[in-house]
Amino acid sequence: MDSLSLKSSVFEVARPRLAGIQRRRSVSLRVAAQAEPDLSVKVNGLEMPNPFVIGSGPPGTNYTVMKRAFDEGWGAVIAKTVSLDASKVINVTPRYARLRAAGSNGSAKGPIIGWENIELISDRPFETMLNDFKKLKEEFPDRILIASIMEEYNKAAWQELIERVEETGVDAFEINFSCPHGMPERKMGAAVGQDCDLLEEICGWINEKATIPVWAKMTPNITDITQPARVALKSGCEGVAAINTIMSVMGINLDTLRPEPCVEGYSTPGGYSARAVHPIALGKVMQIARMMKEEFNEGHSLSGIGGVETGNDAAEFLLLGANTVQVCTGVMMHGYPLVKKLSDELKDFMRKHNFSSIEDFRGASLPYFTTHTDLVKRQQEAIKQRKAIKQGLQSDRDWTGDGFVKESESMVSN
Repeated sequence: MDSLSLKSSVFEVARPRLAGIQRRRSVSLRVAAQAEPDLSVKVNGLEMPNPFVIGSGPPGTNYTVMKRAFDEGWGAVIAKTVSLDASKVINVTPRYARLRAAGSNGSAKGPIIGWENIELISDRPFETMLNDFKKLKEEFPDRILIASIMEEYNKAAWQELIERVEETGVDAFEINFSCPHGMPERKMGAAVGQDCDLLEEICGWINEKATIPVWAKMTPNITDITQPARVALKSGCEGVAAINTIMSVMGINLDTLRPEPCVEGYSTPGGYSARAVHPIALGKVMQIARMMKEEFNEGHSLSGIGGVETGNDAAEFLLLGANTVQVCTGVMMHGYPLVKKLSDELKDFMRKHNFSSIEDFRGASLPYFTTHTDLVKRQQEAIKQRKAIKQGLQSDRDWTGDGFVKESESMVSN
């Protein structure tokens, strides 16, 4: 056989094998593509490409920044809280203060772990915010825009606010029952979230008028957060969001002896956020999630908020039963592109556990919370079982003639 014939013969034999390898590679590539974790979620009928939501605050304060959030790929945007009369809102500067962890080598410039704000709701004219909502929904008809609203204790005002905001085409409402500072004398913010009778009445006004989903945002500045959450859901709200910021005093400047943030030498208590509040937020969300699972159907939703800066932070909220995860201070520190990092890290977590969708693991950690009394019983039972299967004899009196060989073997370590 000449060399050409030999090459042809070898090629004919090899071709089926190569074709088989190519087919296997093709199948492998398809399987890999199918295995890519799906971050999309559907909440109260709202479809989002991922569970990451811009929390109400500075990152949702006007058209420009909200557009940037959509351009970067955030699953939804909650605008800064609006009310009918923005002229009542006057913000001061500075209005933020930061808490840093100890830096390396004695440096005072460690990472930011806490953030306090004394900022009020939107000070932009109501009509201006309405125009921003309309423009955003025209440009992003398939993306989820949620209006955060707050009003005084007045049924007509609440219902006018709802009607006018709904006309812009927003997809849902988040009701601010939880801002810990500013305007409590008008029965606004946490003053409502801490009073279940007042909350029930106002939720009734809201849900009598609203035709789109309503989330009630809960305050952590309360003994039992499940009580107002339960009232909000029973009063017609489709979901709850938790937590808003924690009432705080950031600190005292030991050089000037004045509190921070310092405005003309004075300050006022404000709302605490960022990484330091994450464990507190997880605890509150866990309590709400357990209550919802026991008392309400699957149609209700939960949005987790508090100290989210990584995909793992978000995974913890989802494992407790949250449907979405909100980020506000994290965006203020890291910018709108943070959503890409959050998404990549959440996908890495899902790959590690072979989860293909958010629903595969949402709420998976919730059953492992119990009472301290139950923990004691579980540990006592576990100790009893370990003792029952303990290898070897306890004393020389336990040796028997019949089982001598097995008893000897039971005490051998290799």
